[in-house]
Amino acid sequence: MATHTRPAVAITGLGVVTPAGCTPEELWAALSAGRSTAAPLTHLDLTRHRVRIGCRVRGLDDVGLVSAKDARRMDPFALYGTTAALAAHRDAGAPAPDPARTAVVVGNAVGGRATSDQESAHFTTDGPHRVNPLMPLLTMPNAAAAQIAMRLGWTGPATTIANTCASGADAIGHAIALLQADRADVVVAGGCECTLTPVTLAGFGNLNAVSLRNDEPERASRPFDADRDGFVMGEGAGFVVLERTADARARGANLYAEVAGYGSTADAYHLSMPLPDGAGAAGAMAAAIADAGLTPADIAHINAHGTSTPHNDRAEAAALNKVFGPDGPPVTAPKGVIGHLIGAAGAVELIAAVGAMRAREVPPTANHERLEPGLDIDVVHSKPRAIPSGPALSNSFGFGGHNASLVVTPV
Repeated sequence: MATHTRPAVAITGLGVVTPAGCTPEELWAALSAGRSTAAPLTHLDLTRHRVRIGCRVRGLDDVGLVSAKDARRMDPFALYGTTAALAAHRDAGAPAPDPARTAVVVGNAVGGRATSDQESAHFTTDGPHRVNPLMPLLTMPNAAAAQIAMRLGWTGPATTIANTCASGADAIGHAIALLQADRADVVVAGGCECTLTPVTLAGFGNLNAVSLRNDEPERASRPFDADRDGFVMGEGAGFVVLERTADARARGANLYAEVAGYGSTADAYHLSMPLPDGAGAAGAMAAAIADAGLTPADIAHINAHGTSTPHNDRAEAAALNKVFGPDGPPVTAPKGVIGHLIGAAGAVELIAAVGAMRAREVPPTANHERLEPGLDIDVVHSKPRAIPSGPALSNSFGFGGHNASLVVTPV
């Protein structure tokens, strides 16, 4: 286990808003069953679109942490993030430290895209006088961090990190650094995103990054499968409450896990394509494992980025082989169930990795039927697999070549 002298950091609260539901238990049930949440996006007019499917948030109205009135004054991405963050805070026992000794760190890729698209349509059809005067405030990427800080009354740093699909993981990595540097005592960190909008779906469709299986959406997201043809867009949020382990134990908090290691690298290669040999991703993984004071042999399972795009999955498999060799630990990819949550993916999937570690069971990768020849990794599929207790590695790799990996360990 970790041997460095920096203070250990524990997860004391979990909160999610996902296409599988808005509790960690609902998320875990869907992942364990390998049950895809992809479906036709009937709430949008996508008759002229190539892509007409996605993974929508379910169960948000049942959470009740944000009033209907307040929700109307938020873009969905901020609503999802605020809800998940408040749920995590409640789950942690509602810690109430000195407000100046707190922090909020939010990962988000695009900000209020739903509001931006809506108000652009109003401008085009009705003129500038019809644009919502709150539009600049609803669409700013830091809106979620501001909303969370205001509702908690926390006056420490409230920071937004925009590293595309690595944003949520990088937010948690930044939060760890704040705690270990004694710049905060409690941090709420995670990611949130809402990109299920007509313009965004059109853009990703024209980029040829998303699956076109409109007639069988439940089979569309197929991480590492030989027949994959792109990811499925999702939406949602995931947040954790982080504290120094000693402080959390002193206040009698429930400890889910420790976040023991974080690694971050840049491919410096291409806006949309990963390094084909996976060198950048491998560097992030190796750095996270070393930061945790571990070796690759210590890792019990891997929560892969696993987007279901041909190039990303090949690059990640190559990276896994660089770090772990051909006999590496079992691999699972949640995007087969919940789709790609973009800026929220890293945080939600870290929560999934914690769930697997605590259950000592790796959930199956939904829709994975036949490993692409040459990938040479152990993808869990068809049914869950029992594993021994041990650390888990969670990967998040983003457009622009951003790579982030986190290691969680049992407590």
